[in-house]
Amino acid sequence: MLKRFFMICSGADMTILKDCSNGEQNKYAGIGATVFFTAVMAFVAASYALYTVFDNYYTSVFFGLLWGLLIFNLDRFIVSTIKKKDSFIDELLQASPRIILAIIIAVVIAKPLELKIFEKEIDRVLLEQKNELTLANKEQIATQFTPQISAIDAEINTLKAEVSAKEAEVNALYATYIAEAEGRAGTKLLGKGPVYKEKREKHDAALADLVTLKNSTQEKITLLESKKQELALAYDSKVENSQPIIDNFDGLMARINALNELPWLPSFFIFLLFLAIETSPIFAKLLSPKGEYDYKLSDKEGEIKTWVAQKQAQRKTVLNTDNTINDRVYTDLSEEEELYAYKKKIARELLKKQQDAFYKRQTEFL
Repeated sequence: MLKRFFMICSGADMTILKDCSNGEQNKYAGIGATVFFTAVMAFVAASYALYTVFDNYYTSVFFGLLWGLLIFNLDRFIVSTIKKKDSFIDELLQASPRIILAIIIAVVIAKPLELKIFEKEIDRVLLEQKNELTLANKEQIATQFTPQISAIDAEINTLKAEVSAKEAEVNALYATYIAEAEGRAGTKLLGKGPVYKEKREKHDAALADLVTLKNSTQEKITLLESKKQELALAYDSKVENSQPIIDNFDGLMARINALNELPWLPSFFIFLLFLAIETSPIFAKLLSPKGEYDYKLSDKEGEIKTWVAQKQAQRKTVLNTDNTINDRVYTDLSEEEELYAYKKKIARELLKKQQDAFYKRQTEFL
């Protein structure tokens, strides 16, 4: 039962193959098994590739099954259309388009399985790329907020500088009136005289201004810090909202690009493996000697070809004979006086009727 199934997979004519030897049947069963298992691998590869796209088992299996059936049909067609000829060069030329098609199919089948085989290595490359994208994304978003934050920091520093300058002025006034009281500067008279009181009042006024400036400045700084905090929250929110896009950066194209970052030799050998599997039925047909099935198939096709050629020749002969007979018949009829007289009589009557009809129509017009 399994042998018959594989023979059907080979695309051979079962009517002819069932009358062939057991060895010939085994050869085509082997070719059919290669076609079948290549389709199974195509199903697995397509299902995994589609799962990375749809992230759904049922959808992936459904479309993977369709792809596997398509590959099965193509391989079966390729193998069944290769006919054994007397020259290997003619066979190779006949099979060359099919070999090119098999190479394309091998590439399509091998790539998804490479993604699965090197999944861990690909995940590592994707992780590095995601980290780089995360840093680049943060830097890109930061460029949108940096000018505003820098302007706020500059304004805060300006306000603090004004307070510092005012503190320095108050401290200088304090030192001045203390030096006046101690007699070290100014009038150099020890004690709290009129000059001391004047300088003390000037200091106290500046100190009151400093307190007022500090309070107003603190309010402005608090407001600016709140704006800065809002910008920081907006930055964090934008980074958080864009992060899922980076986290989902593991689709089919991303994985293929990540695979290209890995050493090429292992992937190349996997491709060669699937290329060998995909082209093995074709080369099995090319390299195998002309067997019993090929002779019987050639005989069957030759029989049909001869029969068709005979029918075409027979139809051509019948047509030529019929034309010759018709020519002779009409030639003989043209020489008969009776047929001439009868046709002359009919023509005379037709002319009379035409003349009468013309006269009647002319009368009606008048």
